[in-house]
Amino acid sequence: MAVTGLFAGMATLDVIQVVDALPQPNRKTWASSSWLAAGGPAAVAAIAFAALGGEARLLTCLGSTPTARLIRTDLESAGVQIIDAAPHGFGIPPSVVLINAATGERAVSSGGSPKAAPELENVRLPDVDVVELDGHYPDLAKLAAKLSAPVVLDAGSHKPVFDEVLDRTDFMLCSADYVHPRFSAAELAGRGPGLVAVSHGEQPIEWFSGSERGSIPVPQDKTVDTLGAGDVWHGAFCYYLAAGVPPLDALRSAAKAASLKTTKLGPLAWRQALSQMRAGTPPASAR
Repeated sequence: MAVTGLFAGMATLDVIQVVDALPQPNRKTWASSSWLAAGGPAAVAAIAFAALGGEARLLTCLGSTPTARLIRTDLESAGVQIIDAAPHGFGIPPSVVLINAATGERAVSSGGSPKAAPELENVRLPDVDVVELDGHYPDLAKLAAKLSAPVVLDAGSHKPVFDEVLDRTDFMLCSADYVHPRFSAAELAGRGPGLVAVSHGEQPIEWFSGSERGSIPVPQDKTVDTLGAGDVWHGAFCYYLAAGVPPLDALRSAAKAASLKTTKLGPLAWRQALSQMRAGTPPASAR
């Protein structure tokens, strides 16, 4: 039976273009490739979870605008089930992403974190094996955190709701840019999360657990597209954790999945690569 995960947070529509260089003021540049794809931290994590073989549910706000319909179609084609808590008239602004063809680095112009008060009266959450929160819709994060499953917090940037769910958080995965207003990563490991991990791109992942700390190397592969790599790391970690892999081994396998993502250009290629990883590569604890 497949493991199940609930991902609570933001979904967007990404307009993605690959360019040789960012355009200068009053100049035009040409893209060598372009895509429209579902983006957003929770959405991409859910897609990664599904690509690895899990049953992913996304608790978010979509609505019924043309942009929302494109997002919905992409998510459903990726195997993600949607629980839509959007209020009447809700709309999602798209994000524009430029990928540097030479380095794989991305520049993002976000439409902004959508502002909405989700309609929770009719939301029924399923029993799942793991829960991930990105904090973009605080009411959804607090609702999902009540489930009796391990809670993984996506700490890309600090959001006030994090402190409200910290005592329910089991694992906290932070970007190198994450800054809590009062506590270091090591201190956070003693205030709710049993494990706090900090990614540093191609550099080793730092981890803190109680008084223990260590690092996990990241596979050194040729990078062509970094967009969403951190979100893939989160989704893969949730998958391996739900599958019963010990947390540090889950971090190692998730780092491999995120690194594999950066070697594939465009949204479809990395999803297919993760599906092949599922079929051909066991998690770290089994090797």
